[in-house]
Amino acid sequence: MQNTNKPVIGKIYLVGAGPGDPGLITLRGVDCLRRADVVLYDYLVNPQILHHARANAELICLGHHGHTRIWSQDEINQRLIELARQGKTAVRLKGGDPAVFARGAEEVESLVQHGIPFEIVPGITAALAAGSCAGIPITHRDFASAVALVTGQEHPDKPRSSLDYEALARFPGTLVFYMGVTTAEMWTAALIAAGKSPATPAAIVRRCSLPDQQTILCKLGEVPGRLVGKVRPPVIVIVGEVTTLAPTLGWFEKRPLFGVTVMVARPAEQAAGLANQLAELGARVLLQPAIEISDPPDWSPVDSALSRIDEFDWLVFSSANGVRFLLDRLLATGRDMRALGRVKLAAIGPGTTDELAKYHLTTDLQPDQFRAEALATALSEGAAGKQFLLARASRGREVLAEELRAAGGHVEQIVVYSSSDVQTPDEENSRLLAAGQIDWIAVTSSAIARSLAAMFSEDLRKSRLVSISPVTSATFRELGFEPTAEANEYTMNGVIAAIVRARGAVGNAPAT
Repeated sequence: MQNTNKPVIGKIYLVGAGPGDPGLITLRGVDCLRRADVVLYDYLVNPQILHHARANAELICLGHHGHTRIWSQDEINQRLIELARQGKTAVRLKGGDPAVFARGAEEVESLVQHGIPFEIVPGITAALAAGSCAGIPITHRDFASAVALVTGQEHPDKPRSSLDYEALARFPGTLVFYMGVTTAEMWTAALIAAGKSPATPAAIVRRCSLPDQQTILCKLGEVPGRLVGKVRPPVIVIVGEVTTLAPTLGWFEKRPLFGVTVMVARPAEQAAGLANQLAELGARVLLQPAIEISDPPDWSPVDSALSRIDEFDWLVFSSANGVRFLLDRLLATGRDMRALGRVKLAAIGPGTTDELAKYHLTTDLQPDQFRAEALATALSEGAAGKQFLLARASRGREVLAEELRAAGGHVEQIVVYSSSDVQTPDEENSRLLAAGQIDWIAVTSSAIARSLAAMFSEDLRKSRLVSISPVTSATFRELGFEPTAEANEYTMNGVIAAIVRARGAVGNAPAT
């Protein structure tokens, strides 16, 4: 007979979050986060990685130096045991790799002692990430056939150091020191006293793989003077001839937007594409939605127009949002794309055309210039007597409808989505902007421009504004702000190109 009183035991996953870049966590790590009831994470873990957790998962930070109390190792061990005994699935999320200077063994030993099921998911440790991001291959056929990972912070209760500095000084390869900022004078002196030349090439790598990564090339004897009191953790120090390759092999810090902070003001659900492209070029990206996109207050006019779609010659979209909201509504009412079989489709630009393609629809007309005036001009030829259905936002310019009517067309407009201003900005974004620490703000519509002006007022002058089009630039000027740059092509790629182009012209000078 089955014992129905047997307690249900959960499972603990020790997951390596990688060196900092949220894209460097493993697929297995993401899978574990998605199934977790509880995530216990170190403060050095990139917060973006937590977005992989379920919306209802409990997220527990285990303390932040100088801000909140740091949990002891015994407290962490006990909490993991409690969660498992409650039948919970928990992720213990650690920076880097759980098995490399992360005290993962202590947590696993505790789980084994109490019979708790667990799995260890490896992560990319800082030494390996530095090889990729700082241009320092920690092994090299000519310079280093071995690598040693060394702690700069041994357990304070040890009666004596377990590090053999004479062996490390003779080591025929690369030495990588973790957690060695405050003890740099001690371990560098010990290495040199053991026979390692103070002229040995070295590299200090801070915040490896992140947009503000810093690489300082020096000599072993210079490390304390370059490090202590000047560079804050997280830091690793690489010692060996391989560090001389960084100027040649380094790529991470040579990207065109490295060291630049860009605020993306698009709606939250639409920001990812632009944000990812900027990050790919090295930028630190901040997300600050200026407008919110939602369903229209009343679907009745939309449903009515869709029921009469065969009456129209043209269905005209002036945004990707319009495509998505209208076509999703069509599907929600039990019909499919065959309902659009007779009508021709017009799109204001490539982003809108691409959105139509997601629904397996081909655009019949897209103007060469991606603005309402150009779309109106392209449609006006032969517009007399034609029926036009314009899918639009709850607010916006009337130029398209007005010009089509002036050309003899019959125009019906339907509001397929609502656009409203975000009233309160993110506190950290506000602080950074007020301090002049945001280099660029990417602005992709006039509505966003107006919302930003209302949210940030004069603080907008402490950053550079890049506008997607002359229309958006004109809106800024009406509000009393002058954009620093304007896209030549009125697309997200055009916005990025404008920043890169302007950055080349102004160099790295701070925003004024």
